[in-house]
This record gives sequence, C-alpha cells and structure tokens, in this order.
Amino acid sequence: MSNTMDKVNKFRDDRNWRKFHNEKDLAISISLETSELLELFQWKKSQEVVDKKPDKIKEELADVLIYSYMMADNMNFDIDEIMAEKLKKDSEKYPVDKSFGNNKKYTELKNN
Repeated sequence: MSNTMDKVNKFRDDRNWRKFHNEKDLAISISLETSELLELFQWKKSQEVVDKKPDKIKEELADVLIYSYMMADNMNFDIDEIMAEKLKKDSEKYPVDKSFGNNKKYTELKNN
C-alpha cells in the first residue's frame, strides 16, 4: 500500500496539487468518479459493459481508489486497519447463518 500511496503522492506533488486536495474536495471527487463509473452501466446490462468496456471500468475504478487513498492519507488512516475494522462490524451485522445466500439488509435479518 505505501508504494502505491508514494506514487499517488509523487504524482500530486509533482504538479503542486496538494493545496487542492482537502477532505471536502476529495470526498466530492470520490463521489464524482463513482458517478462516472456508474454511468458506464446506465441503461445497459451489466455483462454488456463488463465485456465491452473493461478498460473504462478500470480507469474509473482507479480514479475512485486514488481519491480514496488520498483521503485516507490526509486523515492518517491506515487502509488495511480501517478495512479490517469495517469488515469486523459488518461480520457482526451480517452473521453467516442469517445472511448466507441472501441480500437482505442487516435490519431485516434481525427479524428472522
């Protein structure tokens, strides 16, 4: 992860863009790039886009990840740590015995 973050930071710093990358603007950029990823799939079947536009998917996904990594770096968050914490919380909300093979939200699982 640090090697990737070093490359992202070097790209940013070589262009003197750090001053533009505050948390608010990074959050906006994550949302905008996510919307561009979604736009690829709009009005199409999923497999059609996967088959015909894998390079565009990779490009938009990379943008989402780059901005996400930058925000984590700004906040001094360890990506592995925050993902492990989130997976732990989700494991509690979605126990295997109740969630296996279905897509119900955790609030609906409690009723079963």
